[in-house]
Amino acid sequence: MESVQATKQRFGIIGNDPGLNRAIEKAVQVSPTDISVLITGESGVGKESVPKIIHSLSHRKHGKFIAVNCGAIPEGTIDSELFGHEKGAFTGATNTRNGYFEEADGGTIFLDEVGELPLTTQVRLLRVLENGEFIKVGSSKVQKTNVRIVAATNVQMFEAIKKNKFREDLYYRLSTVEIGLPPLRERKGDIHLLFRKFASDFASKYKMPTIRLTDESVFLLEKYHWNGNIRQLRNVAEQISVLEENRSITATTLRGYLPNMGGNLPALVNTKEQESDFKNEREILYKVLFDMKSDLSDLKKLTLELMKNGDVSDVQKDNKHLINKIYGESPHEAILTKSEFQKPQFTPTTETNKEEYLQIEASAYAEETPSTSLKDDKYHFAEEIEEEETLSLHDKELELIKKSLERHKNKRKAAAEELGISERTLYRKIKQFDL
Repeated sequence: MESVQATKQRFGIIGNDPGLNRAIEKAVQVSPTDISVLITGESGVGKESVPKIIHSLSHRKHGKFIAVNCGAIPEGTIDSELFGHEKGAFTGATNTRNGYFEEADGGTIFLDEVGELPLTTQVRLLRVLENGEFIKVGSSKVQKTNVRIVAATNVQMFEAIKKNKFREDLYYRLSTVEIGLPPLRERKGDIHLLFRKFASDFASKYKMPTIRLTDESVFLLEKYHWNGNIRQLRNVAEQISVLEENRSITATTLRGYLPNMGGNLPALVNTKEQESDFKNEREILYKVLFDMKSDLSDLKKLTLELMKNGDVSDVQKDNKHLINKIYGESPHEAILTKSEFQKPQFTPTTETNKEEYLQIEASAYAEETPSTSLKDDKYHFAEEIEEEETLSLHDKELELIKKSLERHKNKRKAAAEELGISERTLYRKIKQFDL
């Protein structure tokens, strides 16, 4: 059996990434058999190299190798292209035509972009895979073919199956062995090797000196996302080779050839969006603190009523709505429990002490009653709290997030809805506070 290194040299494959080596190793191992193979990977990763390896190392290497791009053939003619047609089968069918499966008898057919096949064609292909039989368009005669099928796709097959765009039984017939090729961004060590190979090839092709990258350029090249994978890297190398007079390529020059496609390069943070998120969170926090302040004022008012009247039942009856607000309709909303409310924590021992306590409480309540200026600025109290009580907004925000997560059993969506912020913002806060 041919080694992976020898196979890479024979077919001109550049790179030493473990994922790439494993894919080539699997291709070499399945080559002597006739089982069908499905090659998966993003567009531009070089999937077309694997079927050539499989065919060249198989006992069918002297037979035909036909590559078919299923996505490039119109739906109305693909059955005719694959299986052939009889004369007069449709308008324009002036002669009988052999399809690819008939022509490749004894060889290998590579079905590129197999995920783009129409459902009707998928049924015909399934029959070929099961028993090697097919019928030409416009014919009733069953014909036999002996071909090996290697397919490739950049489509997420399970998603296509869920959407009824691809037959599940056909998928399992095609993927007896599945070979996945990693995207270029996961092959960091191979990116510069490939670029140098392309640069050398284009220098020979266009008869000009080879371009060289500075260390900063190599770093930028390896950090780029490469949505188009090897195909995009080759195009960038060709553009630079042709357009740049200075053959030493700096990071600034290289950056001009790398389009920023959604996070590929370091970009400026959208400060407006961040400021908007922070402002919304601050507004919510101020509102919560304002409600807490209001509840404390209500609590003190109720305590004064209790001290003046002395009869708990009368106070409960006269201030039912206020009591409900303080200890809530449910236990987790309570500021005080009923037992705490019904048992005052301070009991003056003498009439003089009682008078002094009432005066102190009345004075404190008067100081905390919102004035006209405070009503005009509903968040002014937050600044007072910070100055008088050295209350940290960071600590309060952390406490509120913790309580909300505990209440909802760490379900971020429910906690975010309760806090009035987006789930994305909550997730960011969880990471920020290391919760």
